[in-house]
Amino acid sequence: MPTYLDHAATTPMRRSAIAAMLPFLDGCYANASGSHRFARTARKAVDEARDAVAAALGCQPGEVVFTGSGTEADNAAILGAVRRTGRTAVCPAAEHHAVLHCVEHVGGTVVGVDATGAVDVGALEEAVAALEPAVVSVMAVNNEVGTVSPMAEVAAAVRRAAPEALLHTDAVQAACWIDLPPMTALVDAVSLSAHKFGGPKGAGVLVLRDGRQVEPLVLGGGQERDRRSGTLNVAGIVATAVALAETVAEREDECRRVSALADRLARGLTAVDGVRETVPADRRVPGVVHVCVEGVESEALLFMLDAADVCASAASACSSGAMSPSHVLAAMGVPSDLARGALRLSLGHATTDDDVDRALDAVTGAVVRLRRGAAAP
Repeated sequence: MPTYLDHAATTPMRRSAIAAMLPFLDGCYANASGSHRFARTARKAVDEARDAVAAALGCQPGEVVFTGSGTEADNAAILGAVRRTGRTAVCPAAEHHAVLHCVEHVGGTVVGVDATGAVDVGALEEAVAALEPAVVSVMAVNNEVGTVSPMAEVAAAVRRAAPEALLHTDAVQAACWIDLPPMTALVDAVSLSAHKFGGPKGAGVLVLRDGRQVEPLVLGGGQERDRRSGTLNVAGIVATAVALAETVAEREDECRRVSALADRLARGLTAVDGVRETVPADRRVPGVVHVCVEGVESEALLFMLDAADVCASAASACSSGAMSPSHVLAAMGVPSDLARGALRLSLGHATTDDDVDRALDAVTGAVVRLRRGAAAP
């Protein structure tokens, strides 16, 4: 088995979520929008899943919109708000591209972040006051370096500057590590992605508070109260609810357990000469340890780790797997020569002490070999 330290890209599905999916892949395969008894069984499963997701997030069931991904949920909130009002959008420079590219697409404003990747709240408030945008989006946890955003400060600033603006948070990386209801209470819209907390790929959630409306991206059958048309992915929705409920139930214990693993991993990595932790432990979630390695290229390092059966990444996952400069590290002001040696090791519910041991051995050995090769004539 590989040493899997890429949980921020995707987590292994929880056994409970797999078990929850199976009856709706084989036995109860009806369309939940139908009117016959078979369809009503599927619809009941969706309704119960909606109730469970709402309970985990601290919202009303009617505020839960099931989507095909976290990316779709982000797009639905941002583009939907802009299209409904004709006004613009604002976000920080270190957002996931699912948000950043939407804001850039509509000609919105991107504001700066500090050296840890957290938004400059003063700059955000100034931009929001000047623009009175349709939507402001600030991620709860940075997907690349794990920084936790000061959402209470963000919410207060946005409410002061533009009370009518839709405040959205991409909470895709937050579900495993942060108590969701207090965060949900601060904002108007929240995005989640099931495969980040042990659910299936291809299933996401958008929470849209009652009274807040966006133009739907997907038109057709009128599902999800006309907010997202399309045949419901019953198996994926049921598994999402099960995985999220299990994540919430285990979160406190898992945070303690994974924090200890992450601290040991970070100490071991930074004991290697020229390895710097990008964000300190008190500013990030337990599940992400991000470092920059002097004198080493990420691509070469990841190649050697892959050969050693260690799964890691340099930045966020993308569709092609191609390496590209990190816009997050650039926004944080990390020098480009140091950013070229970026390494993200992300932990989750399946991570063990042995995984940390193997990763430390593999990274240390790879860095030594790469530097030795670079120093050779």
